[in-house]
Amino acid sequence: MAKIQVVFYSTYGHIYQLAEAVAEGAREVAGSEVTLYRVPELMPDDVLEKIGAKGAQQAYAHIPIAETEALADADAIIFGAPTRFGNAAAQLRNFLDQTGGLWARGALIGKVGSVFTSTATQHGGQESTILSLHTSLLHHGMIIVGVPYSEARQMTLDEITGGSPYGASTITGGQGQRMPSENELAIARFQGRHVAEITARLVGAPVTS
Repeated sequence: MAKIQVVFYSTYGHIYQLAEAVAEGAREVAGSEVTLYRVPELMPDDVLEKIGAKGAQQAYAHIPIAETEALADADAIIFGAPTRFGNAAAQLRNFLDQTGGLWARGALIGKVGSVFTSTATQHGGQESTILSLHTSLLHHGMIIVGVPYSEARQMTLDEITGGSPYGASTITGGQGQRMPSENELAIARFQGRHVAEITARLVGAPVTS
C-alpha cells in the first residue's frame, strides 16, 4: 500500500479543486491510499470576510487540518498552494517551517515530493513558486516528481492554460473569477497518477492503473 498525502492551502477554492483532481488521479493507481489535508489558515476571520474568502473556504472545511508529524507516515506528499509574489503562500510556508524536527531526524528522506500551484495571471510566478518549494523538499531529502512532457496537455496552444513540467497549475484571474479548466484539472489528475505510479515502484507495490 502506497500512502499518499495531498497537503494544500487554498484561499478561494482554486487550489482545493486542483487538490481533489490530484487525489483523483492518484487513486486510479491500485494500492494507493490517498488522503487530503489542509494547512491552517493564518488570516483572521474578519480579514477573510473582507476579501471574500470566508464563504469559499467553507466548501473544504471538512478536510482535516494537516499535522507536521503525520508527514512521516506518507510515502509521497503532494503540496499545493497559490503564489504570493513568486513564492508559496505564507500558510504553506509556515507549515513547512515547522518541519524542523522531521528534518533533524531525516524523517522525509526518500519520500516522493511534488507540487502544484495557481497564479492570477499567465506569468504570475507559477514556475518560481513550485521551484521555491522544491528547495524545501530537497533539504528534506525528498525525491521530486513533476509532470513529464508525456502529459501533452501542458503544451496546448488552443486555450489559456496552466501546467508545466514542474507541476499542475491554474490561472485564476485578478479577482479569482476563473476556476480551473478541464485541461488544467486533467493535468492535475495526471500528476497525481504519475506520483502514485512512481511511489508504488519505490515501495515495491505492483503498478496497475
